[in-house]
Amino acid sequence: MTNAPLTLYLAAPRGFCAGVDRAIKIVELALEKWGAPVYVRHEIVHNKFVVDALREQGAVFVEELDECPGDRPVIFSAHGVPKSVPASAAKREMVFVDATCPLVSKVHIEAERHHANGLQLVMIGHEGHPETVGTMGQLPEGEVLLVEEPSDVADLRVRDESKLAFVTQTTLSVDDTADVVAALQARFPSIQGPHKEDICYATTNRQESVKAMAAKTDAMLVVGAPNSSNSRRLVEVGAKAGCSYAQLVQRARDIDWRALEGIKSIGITAGASAPDVLITEVIDAFRARYDVTVEVVETAKENVEFKVPRVLRAPT
Repeated sequence: MTNAPLTLYLAAPRGFCAGVDRAIKIVELALEKWGAPVYVRHEIVHNKFVVDALREQGAVFVEELDECPGDRPVIFSAHGVPKSVPASAAKREMVFVDATCPLVSKVHIEAERHHANGLQLVMIGHEGHPETVGTMGQLPEGEVLLVEEPSDVADLRVRDESKLAFVTQTTLSVDDTADVVAALQARFPSIQGPHKEDICYATTNRQESVKAMAAKTDAMLVVGAPNSSNSRRLVEVGAKAGCSYAQLVQRARDIDWRALEGIKSIGITAGASAPDVLITEVIDAFRARYDVTVEVVETAKENVEFKVPRVLRAPT
């Protein structure tokens, strides 16, 4: 029996971004420099496969700093942490390395600059997401108000409507965020926004390639973790762009083959914290069942690279 033909559209760019690459490298270099165990506060990036691989090398993942012994190095995740965390590590005289993505750090700096200028901050983000918690934690309590949806804007209680600025989580849907920004600007015409959009280049690029693929495909799979904000946004963007079946899968074993019966084309992409090996695994699963033709849908080229902190570049 011959396999049915299938056109597999492969999004480019997809998978790892520069911030994720750097964060993983930081854990690996820390293990090389200091030996195991090295502690990591929160998952370094939101991907079980990546976290499990680092755990095997000797990384110990914890949720809070007080779970770490004082005599071992600790790394803060790519999502960023509230200011109180490095302050507490310094107080305990711990060795710590901050793996916060530089594009998240940029938002932290923006928030501090607005605060120093006497502005109250509005953050567009998902409640409880580590990046949102980290950004809001850069300023004193009550200085940052959180909104998730355009409808939240009506309920905002601000100190002074003429002294407001907004920042956003870096992994949001570009289109959904634009709707929230429009609602903020309609209610607070003088609100200040970022000089350059906070949503990071990798999130934007991956969403653009999904939009370019969506109309061509009967179905779309996003390789990524359920707790990965940017991966979940890719599923939503695909569905909004007209793809009737868009699903998130962590591994090839999660593919619902019955739901894909009769398809002639599928789009494959991956969130910014999903490694290449998992994307290849999914493609191979399709090759085993179909006569696959791969077409790459490239909407941008990425050549961004972030250096690791100096402490890990210096010889021991």
